[in-house]
Amino acid sequence: MNIEQIRQKAKEMGINSEGVDKITLIRSIQDAEGFQRCYGRGMFVCENLNCLWRDLCLGISQVIKFEVLE
Repeated sequence: MNIEQIRQKAKEMGINSEGVDKITLIRSIQDAEGFQRCYGRGMFVCENLNCLWRDLCLGISQVIKFEVLE
């Protein structure tokens, strides 16, 4: 999902996305959907199976993990 699609989803949920970066915006959407605001925080296990951002987030977490290990 690109930033414009994320902004559109936020708008549909009544979230103001003006001047908000992608990560903060996704976390706001997570919160509105009833999930923990955890996107991109480097978690390697995620129990939020229904979170829209789960696969993308875990992919980011893997990058963070490898950067820390190098």
